[in-house]
Order: sequence, then structure tokens, then C-alpha cells
Amino acid sequence: MSPVIERLKRRSDFLRVAAVRCKSVTPGLILQAMVRKGDSSGASMEKNVPIRIGYTASKRVGGAVERNRARRRLRAVVTKVIPDHAKPGYDFVLIARKGTLTRPFPKLLDDLVTSLKRLEAYHTV
Repeated sequence: MSPVIERLKRRSDFLRVAAVRCKSVTPGLILQAMVRKGDSSGASMEKNVPIRIGYTASKRVGGAVERNRARRRLRAVVTKVIPDHAKPGYDFVLIARKGTLTRPFPKLLDDLVTSLKRLEAYHTV
């Protein structure tokens, strides 16, 4: 059974994750992470604690079409990696970069796995 994955939608949630200043930068994406305070106990490894994820792409990535494509690519990477390899109880924000559009999909997968490992939010099934 994979963990519950929810979306971050409010600006305040994005700002809260950014305020922790825990991030990993790779050529294809930037990953910001935050352990939720109520979930920092040993219970955070349980499968029923949700993982919350937000996506963003600034105008630096390109016009509306490019930003939407970058966010779609990030969502596709998340569906492949996060359910099996992210620790429950975390909030993540994925930020698209210019390279998100042109980076081969397997490299984007590697970028997300590398970022999870750097932020110590990676675990194996």
C-alpha cells in the first residue's frame, strides 16, 4: 500500500516549506523539504501519514505553455518516485528549472532520487 499523497495549494504552505531553508538543487529541479511538526515522531514512518507536495514554475522557466509543461513533467516524476521512496510526514515543494523542459525523463527521475537522499527524506520499500 502506498502512502497518501496530498497537494499543497495555499501560498502559506509554500512559504512555510521555504522558510525551513532545506533544499537540494539539481540540473532538472529544486526540491524543498520540511518535516511536519505533528509528524516528527516515529509515527511518521507509517503509511497512513500523508506526504504533501506542491509544484511551482516561475516565469524564468518560460511562458505559460512551458511552465505548464514543466509542472506536468514534475508531476510525472513524482508519481514514479515519491510513493515508493519518500518518507511519510514530509511536505515537499518541487520548483521547475529551465532544464526541466529539456532534461531526459530518466535524468529527472535521478534528480528527484538524488535530492531525496541529500535531504535525508529517502527510504526504500
